[in-house]
Amino acid sequence: MKESFWTYLIIALGLFVIVILIIVQDLTTTSEEDYYLMKEVMEAAMIDSVDYGVYRAYGEIRIIEEKFVESFTRRFAESVTANKNYKLEFYEIYESPPKASVRISTSTRQYTINSQDVVDFSVVTILSNIMETKYENSKWPNGCENC
Repeated sequence: MKESFWTYLIIALGLFVIVILIIVQDLTTTSEEDYYLMKEVMEAAMIDSVDYGVYRAYGEIRIIEEKFVESFTRRFAESVTANKNYKLEFYEIYESPPKASVRISTSTRQYTINSQDVVDFSVVTILSNIMETKYENSKWPNGCENC
């Protein structure tokens, strides 16, 4: 009789450990996915939104805020899967020097612990990016007439 209780305990403990591993794996995967996707999309959106007219005329790197937000949103929407809800928030978008901070909020899948309790974890990813270049002066310091 005593050995059968140990068997039940080991099976229950094994199931509990498997459930915890699945929840932690989902949370980690969501967080890591969001970070690397956000990093790549932000870099590409900043490059897309560079104002080349100002760069050619004055040698100053500047981004266009509306173009950055549009490009970031489009690229992010193309890259994510449609099974989660995302909330994008843009903070501190400076045109010159180019800097942007973006916050993405999402949540993991919902897990039912018992018949009343539903558990899901919210994942918030914040990333700030500053665009730098190794070039200090424009190739055309006096403007570009016949480029």
